[in-house]
Parts: sequence; C-alpha cells; structure tokens
Amino acid sequence: MTTTEPRVIVVTGAGSGIGRAVARELLARGHVVVLAGRRAELLAETAEGYAQALCTPTDITDPESVRALFRAIADHPGRVDVLFNNAGVFPAGQSIDTIDDDTWNAAWQVNVSGAVWCAREAVRMMKEAGGGRVINNASISAHTPRPESVAYTTTKHAIAGLTKSIALDGRAHNITATRLDIGNAATDMTGAFVNALQPDGSRKAEPTFDPVHVARLVADVVALPNDVAVPELMVMAAGMPFIGRG
Repeated sequence: MTTTEPRVIVVTGAGSGIGRAVARELLARGHVVVLAGRRAELLAETAEGYAQALCTPTDITDPESVRALFRAIADHPGRVDVLFNNAGVFPAGQSIDTIDDDTWNAAWQVNVSGAVWCAREAVRMMKEAGGGRVINNASISAHTPRPESVAYTTTKHAIAGLTKSIALDGRAHNITATRLDIGNAATDMTGAFVNALQPDGSRKAEPTFDPVHVARLVADVVALPNDVAVPELMVMAAGMPFIGRG
C-alpha cells in the first residue's frame, strides 16, 4: 500500500530541469516541498501556484549554506521525510588526460560534496524523527561512461557508493536510500545530445524523454511506506545507446 499522507520533501536543484519537474509533481500531489537552489527567481517560478512550496536559496557546495537550509527546515515545517539529492552539473568534452583542475573541482563540489552535505543534515533530522528516505540522482553514467566524461562519470560512481552507505548506516534507524539512474531526460543539460559523441568517434542525435516521467517515478517512491526500500531504479529514453555503448 502507498500512503497519501503529505510528506515534507527537500528537492535540490529545484529551479530547473529534473528538479523542477519532480518538485512540481510532488506539490501537485499535496506534499510540502522545500525548494533548494542558488537562484531565488527560478525557485519562485517552480513554486508558482503552490502555497505549500517553501523556497530556500541554497549553495549546496557551501556546507554552512546547507546547514542554514536545514536549520530553517527545523524551524518550519519541523521535519524532513524525504531528500531528493538532485542538483548536479555535466562537464563534458574532457578525458582523463585533458581535464583541468577547475572543471574537476567544480564537478566534485556540486555532484558529490553537495550531495554529502545535504544527506548528512537530512539524515540527522530523520534519525530524530524515527525514519526517512533519501533519493540520490545518479545517472546511468554510474554504470557506463560516455566518451570524454571523466568528471561526470567519476562523480556519479561516487553517488552509487554514497547511496549504499546511507542505506547501510540508516538501516537501524528506518532510513532507506535509493539510487535513481536517469538516461537522457529532456532538459537543458541533455541539449548537447542532439549531436552526441559516440564511442566510435561518430556523432549522432540521441532520443530523449519528457522528465515528467522521472517526476512521477520519484513521487511514486515517495508514496511508499518507510518499511519498503527501493535500492536502485533506472529510467531512460527507449532506443538510446546505453546497453553496450562502451
């Protein structure tokens, strides 16, 4: 059975793309959603029309900014039932021998450190409340890389390890963790896939799909009772070159 009880859910990267689609689906289902992202005006666009949306501008690469986010949540609404760790960047066009320091550091800070900071604070609150759920946006690159995507692929493999660690350490506290692997949802980030580099050196347009389907999938996981764990999920555009692309 699923639950229709409103949950308090934190969505990072809620100002655009998958984060916006997921946040609006959760809001439409009646949940209280804390929208976290750097740009207040984009968060306000996501929240438009929903009184229970809480916009909290946050830089997830700054641990103090993340702590401030969760202090604000502790004041109101007072708990966190679910964290959707979604914010991420996709630096492309660099292999291991060409990647520069700034690109690597920026990718690690957003994709890994930011996810760790947010999960740390959320899990602390979940322990006090007696349970919760963390959903980490990993990507199918947690399994198989694209050409010239060393930073993104490495950070998404790190998210796979983070998810397993949260699940193991949270087991005794009724806290579950899900790794959500997405392939080619149609967002600004995937705009480059109209002419995507392939392993054989060619380029081709790859299929994409509407991120609303990701949003519905996340909302369905959120609706599960806490005694149901979903360790891994994968959703991708049918026909994209993933299986065997390496």
